Amino acid sequence: MSTEKKHHYRNVFKSDHLGSADLEDLIEQGSNLIFTISHARQELGAKVAGKKMDANVVYFKEKIKPMVVNATNGKIIKSFTGSSFVEDWNNVVVELYIDENVRAVSGGTTQGVRIRPIQPQIKTKKDFTADMFERAKNAGATIEKIKGTYNVTAEIEKQYNDYVTA
Repeated sequence: MSTEKKHHYRNVFKSDHLGSADLEDLIEQGSNLIFTISHARQELGAKVAGKKMDANVVYFKEKIKPMVVNATNGKIIKSFTGSSFVEDWNNVVVELYIDENVRAVSGGTTQGVRIRPIQPQIKTKKDFTADMFERAKNAGATIEKIKGTYNVTAEIEKQYNDYVTA
């Protein structure tokens, strides 16, 4: 197998917005395609694929390009948030995928970025707090084990270690 870097044929069309070629690169790198929308806005006169247009655009917390939201993806985000207003589409977790059968303006089909209609459930860790110290100590929990389950600040870690050794 060659170690030479491969280049997707669509990468030469440098887009400021997320496209299927970008997702293919992420898939090739072994990345999952779950992202969090930080915010969305309507952009009037946005340059999309070399044309000026009015578009709804979502921006992600992760370091990926913003995505122009078409009607199909907009309906899915609306179903997740319960709101038709793009200004309410903040902190929304989505999973993206490549749909090989997107209807093109020309009448044919093409690849396109889609949002899965089922919102991914992200398990977030709770904060480890001082009121948990006694129970954790009685269970013989090390700080490393606690960090596997809880968020632990440096200050709380020090306090817990002091508590256990006292």
